[in-house]
Amino acid sequence: ALGWAMWKTYLGRPQTDSMRSRAIERLGCALSSRPEEALPVHEANLALLRRYWPHDEENILVAQCNLASCLQAPGRRDEALVLQREIYNGFVATFGISHENTVINGINLAVSLNQQGFCEECRTLLHDQLLPAARRSLGADH
Repeated sequence: ALGWAMWKTYLGRPQTDSMRSRAIERLGCALSSRPEEALPVHEANLALLRRYWPHDEENILVAQCNLASCLQAPGRRDEALVLQREIYNGFVATFGISHENTVINGINLAVSLNQQGFCEECRTLLHDQLLPAARRSLGADH
């Protein structure tokens, strides 16, 4: 309900209005239980961000995460995996390997790799990148 209310409130604003983009994002998230309906909303939000805020890497990465989650549900896991790799690499490039969001997205990628049978790639990602990054961030005693 909140997503639809935000959408109705900000629909008439220019595409360059950041509140309009936030409303589109909220609407997509509100539709997460109906991925077929949420998918074009997330795609539109990502396109809007790339067009008007191309240097806002963090919000673009978040929009990509929303889109990847949506692609998982209707069985488009191959597309989601390609996008998840791009997201993880984007977080590494933007925030560094030890940043909390990078590690979280790396774990999401590892889970998807494992679910799709890419067990060796999953193991390599966890062992060679994510565990050392977590140890550097949290300390060896965690």
